[in-house]
Amino acid sequence: MVANARPIAGGPVPKHQQVREFLVGRLVPGEAIPSERELVAACGVSRETVRRAIDGLVAEGLLQRSQGLGTFAVRPRLETRLHLASFSQDMRRRGLVPSTRLLAVDLTEPPADVAAALGIGTGGAAWRVVRCRLADDTPIAHEDGWYPADLLPGLDRHDLVDGSLYTILAEDYGLAVDHADQSLWGEAADAAMARVLDAPLHTPLLVFLRVSRAGGRPVEHVISRYRGDRYQVHMELGGSTASV
Repeated sequence: MVANARPIAGGPVPKHQQVREFLVGRLVPGEAIPSERELVAACGVSRETVRRAIDGLVAEGLLQRSQGLGTFAVRPRLETRLHLASFSQDMRRRGLVPSTRLLAVDLTEPPADVAAALGIGTGGAAWRVVRCRLADDTPIAHEDGWYPADLLPGLDRHDLVDGSLYTILAEDYGLAVDHADQSLWGEAADAAMARVLDAPLHTPLLVFLRVSRAGGRPVEHVISRYRGDRYQVHMELGGSTASV
């Protein structure tokens, strides 16, 4: 039985939107919502109307279907504006506690595309730092970063778990990141990535490729994969006199 429910009436607001608002006011992260049958009976609408409302909330990232278990409320996505900041700075700005799981740190020869982006010659070495980034103990992103070894001797001796890498670059090496080029695309999480991010298989991912510079010198090539069901990007676009 759905508590405090009453049949939804017709009017200027579509019925599926009224069902959506009814559900949003009762979402508790981690708890299952009533079944479609219960919502049909409680709201006095068709199953198609209920399903449309639920599909919309799934698309918004407020609900997540779990096969065989039901549909559960999840935490709202973290939103970021595109800006130059480390993950730690980004999370602290929104009042969350950042933390890190260090998955690997190695000194090795980078792939050709990475070497070209960082200006590393043939046979040159770079630090590869692979980390899982968390906010309030929830896995949010997987980072696979490369850093020029000649600019950053002994990087592996620094605290890459509790410290901000950008702070380390600035304070210990005099390389304050002041510019970056960034690209964005989408992927689906494979089995390995889903395990690292504690996410369902095929969870949508927002993938960022960033090449960061300090004083014009490339110091970082990093691919960050963010959980699309936990993270979203805000972009503010200005007007233009160009016609389409």
